[in-house]
Amino acid sequence: MAMSPLKPPQDEPDVMLDINTTPLIDVMLVLLIMLIITIPIQTHSVHLDLPRPAASPQKPPPVIQLNIDANDRLTWNGEPLSGRADLESHLKTLVAQDSRAEIHLRPDRSATYAPVAMVLSTAQRLGVTRLGIVGQEQFRN
Repeated sequence: MAMSPLKPPQDEPDVMLDINTTPLIDVMLVLLIMLIITIPIQTHSVHLDLPRPAASPQKPPPVIQLNIDANDRLTWNGEPLSGRADLESHLKTLVAQDSRAEIHLRPDRSATYAPVAMVLSTAQRLGVTRLGIVGQEQFRN
């Protein structure tokens, strides 16, 4: 009896073309078990000893209003300043007394830039660290 090469033998099973999902299911179950085991570890709280707030609240730093009017005159909390030397003495006194003091510079809309630049450069040279320009909304137009 000779075998015919054109006809496949009938007793061999057909080739299975589906993906074997058993290893995939095994891996997913292992990952699920690992997730279930690690979740309680993540929910534990950690106790930290944080510093207590001060018993008395700190008072706010002093605020100095430094205004420049339309005629380029300087005023320190409403008190007119005579010039750069007077401004320097006020700033030196302020830096020596309280380094937390804030200076709010409020130039008038029609003031020139020269006194503003003079105040900024003098304050920087004398070590003033808290200086802000207030009332900028008048310059937006």
